[in-house]
Amino acid sequence: MRYPTWRASVFLAAAIWPLWWLYQAFADLLGPDPGKVLVDRLGLGALVLLLITLSMTPLQKISGWAGWIVVRRQLGLWCFAYVFMHLCCYLAFILGFDWSQLGVELRKRPYIIVGALGFVGLLLLAVTSNRYSQRRLGVRWRKLHRLAYVILGLGLLHMLWIVRADLKEWVIYASIGGLLLLLRIPFVSRRIPRMLGKKQVLQEKRN
Repeated sequence: MRYPTWRASVFLAAAIWPLWWLYQAFADLLGPDPGKVLVDRLGLGALVLLLITLSMTPLQKISGWAGWIVVRRQLGLWCFAYVFMHLCCYLAFILGFDWSQLGVELRKRPYIIVGALGFVGLLLLAVTSNRYSQRRLGVRWRKLHRLAYVILGLGLLHMLWIVRADLKEWVIYASIGGLLLLLRIPFVSRRIPRMLGKKQVLQEKRN
C-alpha cells in the first residue's frame, strides 16, 4: 500500500468530525435543536468533502505528487458516508420516522428532491468505485464518474435553496466548484502541465 500514513491521516480527519458532533449532541452542546444542527453539519461536511475530492486531480497535476490521487477514492466514499448520515439524521430528527410526513415535506420543500437526486448519484458512484467496476465498465467508468460534477451542482442548489437569506458562505463553495469545473475543461486541463513546465524552466535559468 502506498502512502499508508497519509491514507490513515485522511481517514482519521474525515472520521473524527461526525464523532465529535455526536459527542456534542449527547453533551447538550448543540443548542435547543441538536438534531437539526447535526443534519446541517453533515450536509455541509458532505459538500466540503465532495469539493476536496474533486480537487485531488488538479492538485496532482499542479504538484506532480501522486499522494493526492491515492486518497481520492477514500474521500469520495467518505462524502457518500456523510450524505448517508445526513439523510439518516433528517429521517430521525426532522421527520421522526413519520413516513406520512415525507409527502408533505416534499411538497413544501422541493430542495429535498434535489438532495435525494444527489444521494442517488453518490450511491451509484460509491457502488462502482471498486476495481471490479472499473474493469467491467472500461471507458464508460470514467464517463460515469464525471457525474460527480452534476452531483456537485445538485448539492450547491440544495444548499442555495436552504440558505437563501445568507448567500456569503454559499458563494464561496460555488466559486470553488466553478473553479474546479473550469480546470476540467480540456483546453485548460492540458495547459496546466505546460504552464508548470515553463515555470520550472524559468526557475532553473534564474538559479
